[in-house]
Amino acid sequence: MSVFNRQDDDGFARGARAVIAYPDIGTSSRDPEARLEEASGLAAAIGIDVVEGVAFRIRTPRPATLFGAGQVEDLAARAAADEAELVIVDGALTPVQQRNLEKEIKAKVIDRTGLILEIFGERAATAEGRLQVELAHLDYQAGRLVRSWTHLERQRGGFGFLGGPGETQIEADRRMIRDRMAKLRKELEQVRRTRGLHRDRRKRAPWPVVALVGYTNAGKSTLFNRMTGATVMAQDLLFATLDPTMRQISLPGVDKAILSDTVGFVSDLPTQLVAAFRATLEEVNSADLVVHVRDISHPDTEAQRDDVETVLTEIGARGEGAAPMVEVWNKIDRLDEEARAFHAAEAARRDDVVLVSALTGEGTDDLAELCSNRLTSTYRLRTINLNVSDGARIAWVHAHGRVVEQTSDGETVTLSVRMSDEDFGRFSARWA
Repeated sequence: MSVFNRQDDDGFARGARAVIAYPDIGTSSRDPEARLEEASGLAAAIGIDVVEGVAFRIRTPRPATLFGAGQVEDLAARAAADEAELVIVDGALTPVQQRNLEKEIKAKVIDRTGLILEIFGERAATAEGRLQVELAHLDYQAGRLVRSWTHLERQRGGFGFLGGPGETQIEADRRMIRDRMAKLRKELEQVRRTRGLHRDRRKRAPWPVVALVGYTNAGKSTLFNRMTGATVMAQDLLFATLDPTMRQISLPGVDKAILSDTVGFVSDLPTQLVAAFRATLEEVNSADLVVHVRDISHPDTEAQRDDVETVLTEIGARGEGAAPMVEVWNKIDRLDEEARAFHAAEAARRDDVVLVSALTGEGTDDLAELCSNRLTSTYRLRTINLNVSDGARIAWVHAHGRVVEQTSDGETVTLSVRMSDEDFGRFSARWA
């Protein structure tokens, strides 16, 4: 549960006023303004009222505060002028830097990792998701059991980042965290084994799995709903959904397929979350096809693509032996005519890209065709002769294979069909 769902001892609640500071140290390919906009979106996702955002160019990061002395003074003045209760640093802070900044600014300070963990803590809906989020929370907190201010009741500890009472003995906290993390890891290992059994069961069934991946807010859930007729939460909101969802879909030449909607990625995704959500992300590793959904209208779409590729590589979903991947360039309804023509020409040069508007449905038929082509690319071409009156067999062949050609001489129907060995074996066994 997120601490924003309650009023705590430090006075923070949903609607807390915040200043965002982006430390631009020159290592990111992102535009500072785009990073500030994304950080504002992350804060808005849990109801924080962002009153100001500022980027600071940092030539030499300070071990004590990250920012230079003048920049810290500037940040403190902005927080005081805006009456901000919270300062969000859109980067990674060490525990010492976090504590020192709080002393200088005289406001609560959290970093990007803490902010993302807060979002996940509020959004996790399933028992598995809550286990994963709590483990990530505790892993992050384990190194931050320090007194944030002078009063023992403001010592960091427990489940949450923006305040709350902690025990007076830091070692007791550490011991409790270690014990709880060990218990959570055992429970998540059981979840991993259960998921493995479910995957094995799906593999025994002749249904391919298509996994949707992409940057958060790229439109995966909207596309998922469009293709499956489901009602998964889909909003213009970062990390609108966390828990994986699976539904059955129909594709041309494929009797049945399973479409999986996974958690969205983000730049600088906390390593604790990558580790905690590995059981969920394993669904991507076991998929027969990975569909990378991109917001092609976003100015940082190329950088977002690279971020997703990095996480996929970390979890072993790219490289040798990985499932094939296609790209969906989504949100074309937001493009003007010139940009649309440019992206259409770029997509035409590739055989693994399709332009789509998940909101209007434009291009989804092309996506279904592309997925079908990829899933059936290893199918062998077979010739099957059936009686014209044998409607059941003819329908079965159409449902389980891609019929390339169909001819008839009045009595016999000749079907040239691409079909997997498994489906052809089932056909032969059923109608030997």
